[in-house]
Amino acid sequence: MNTLYINFIADRLGLKSWRIENCIQLLEEGATVPFISRYRKEVTGSMTDVEVAETNFLCQKFQELDKRKEAVIKSITEQEKMTEELRKAIDECVEMQKLEDLYLPFRPKRRTRASVAKENGLEPLAEKMLSLHFPDMMKVAESFVNEKVPDVEAALAGARDIIAEQISEKAEIREELRSYYGRSGILETKVVKGKEEEGENYSNYFNFSSPISKMPSHRVLAILRAVDEKVLSVKVSVDDAVALKIISRNFYKGKKFPERELFSQIELAEEDAYKRLLDPSIENETLKVAKEKADLEAVKVFGDNLRQLLLAPPVGQKRTLAIDPGFRTGCKVVCLDAQGTLLHHDVIMPHPPINQKMEAMRKITEMVEKYNIEVIAIGNGTASRETDAFIRRLTFNHPVKIYSVSEDGASIYSASETAREEFPEYDVTVRGAVSIGRRLMDPLAELVKIDPKSLGVGQYQHDVDQTLLKEKLDDVVEMCVNTVGVDLNTGSPHLLSYVSGIGPATAKNIVSYRKDNGPFSSRKELLEVPRLGKKAYEQAAGFLRINGGENQLDSTAVHPERYALVEKMAKDMGCTVKDLIRNEERVNSIKLENYVGEDVGLPTLKDIAEELKKPGRDPREGVKEFAFSDQISTIEDLKEGMELPGIVTNLTAFGAFVDIGIKQNGLIHISNMSNRYIRSASEVLKLHQIVTVQVIGVDLKRQRIQLKLLK
Repeated sequence: MNTLYINFIADRLGLKSWRIENCIQLLEEGATVPFISRYRKEVTGSMTDVEVAETNFLCQKFQELDKRKEAVIKSITEQEKMTEELRKAIDECVEMQKLEDLYLPFRPKRRTRASVAKENGLEPLAEKMLSLHFPDMMKVAESFVNEKVPDVEAALAGARDIIAEQISEKAEIREELRSYYGRSGILETKVVKGKEEEGENYSNYFNFSSPISKMPSHRVLAILRAVDEKVLSVKVSVDDAVALKIISRNFYKGKKFPERELFSQIELAEEDAYKRLLDPSIENETLKVAKEKADLEAVKVFGDNLRQLLLAPPVGQKRTLAIDPGFRTGCKVVCLDAQGTLLHHDVIMPHPPINQKMEAMRKITEMVEKYNIEVIAIGNGTASRETDAFIRRLTFNHPVKIYSVSEDGASIYSASETAREEFPEYDVTVRGAVSIGRRLMDPLAELVKIDPKSLGVGQYQHDVDQTLLKEKLDDVVEMCVNTVGVDLNTGSPHLLSYVSGIGPATAKNIVSYRKDNGPFSSRKELLEVPRLGKKAYEQAAGFLRINGGENQLDSTAVHPERYALVEKMAKDMGCTVKDLIRNEERVNSIKLENYVGEDVGLPTLKDIAEELKKPGRDPREGVKEFAFSDQISTIEDLKEGMELPGIVTNLTAFGAFVDIGIKQNGLIHISNMSNRYIRSASEVLKLHQIVTVQVIGVDLKRQRIQLKLLK
């Protein structure tokens, strides 16, 4: 890749250029982000997965930039207007906007006032005026009067149109104005007449102004959504006098000021260029840049939330009874074995209007005993509180733990093609309950089947650039799956598809091979899967686990390419590989520096040692039991000053939403989270964190609850 781009990425990430260059080379060779960050630390200087992912993202942007450069160069060359200076400026571009500024004077145009003036033969007059030395201007202008140019003033006006267009196309002027608008522009909004009632949700912005450089992303996205809905009008205002000075300074750079009469004409052209051409254009560009920044911030927030959601604590392989609560249609109940296989399903009616409590109690206690249930998962939607209270009143013949589980996305999954493939003989209600139970057992394995946008952890996710959102969220899912690792003999096609180097088609081939040939006995057996070649094996093997296989290292994150190295370590220690695994004292006695070689350094050796101590360690914490307060059941029960337990359900740039056990979630604004200044809720809280909050405001009309974080 171009050295210019490599240095740009290095500066952006604050890393040495050699690290970026090596990382890019690995990416170009087909290595994945997880593989590079986990197994090629010596090559990149231990770049993190986030740094590798950002490098990959920027590389793709530069590939798009190079394609656009080729098209621009071809167009200008065909017009026979390419110069060495212009070619150099194009080659040195690292931003698409800068490239478009350079191309603007050469871009094919629709009919403009300037093009009409040129058709009327006024371009020579404009060129004379642009020379800035034109003592006989009025006299010469008379010579341009003709059938299409009725008088001198029309001739001068046409020449000014040509000059104004040239001014508006100067890259230096546009760049400096863009910077000025971005620094000093004031974003102003007004409600569209007659839209006051329809746009009540945007009432905070009916007459609003703020420096655009200081506006948080959620506010920008909210305003632009209202503009799209025709509720608000928006404008970016700047000091016109300052903007005109920027134009003049760049226009006259290195030139003498013209005679007074000519100077007044140039001034008129500058003002016209600013008001008619530059201000509307730069204003739109400024809003576009603000939107792009807001998109990036919103996508980052979404990505952080998704990462926390996917890496939420699993309860593990437990026999599970899952309940999808409901009133009128009853509660859908399923029983799952420790591997998540559906054993039984039923419906109970413990709530009004049916109220078959005794029958429901009998069914639940019988299911818990018959299937030896260890945990109960209750969906947190409609009738969740009532169902939780009902279950907790029951007595079982052995210990059973009860958990509240987010239902977000369960209905989407239950109606999806994936769910139909898994459970073709069952309806959506059974599939939804199964999803609730499985996401308690292993959130990552279940949630990868659902579109992240349906998981309820985003911020204006439908307003941001959807291509950017998908790319970034796919990166997050891939990182999470490979951080945890996947059991090769139990992983679903969806889960396997996110493993480094595999993808959907190969994942299906793995499952088909497993079905036809039985469980994998070794990682090497992967090479027998159709269309899984050596490159895919290299990328994937370290992230796939085989428990109870031929080689104990297959259950660890040690890559097969390092098996011989581990065997040498064991031989040097006078023991077997089996003796090293889970023997912390023996592993700690290995002198890692003795095994440093050309292709392996201390970072990789330290990873191997840690993995030998705790093979296949799940980085996720254990799940905790939780119960809502029994003091409240609706928003009407809330009183200011109440202290309540809750679970964080969503994090945004401006605050955190907390489930306190009623229909409406409460909001902790970032100003009510800490005594110190914080920029984002994620600095203090995590998704699904159990918290204690205080009610500080209840708006019954708008159904809004304001909370303060206590602990």
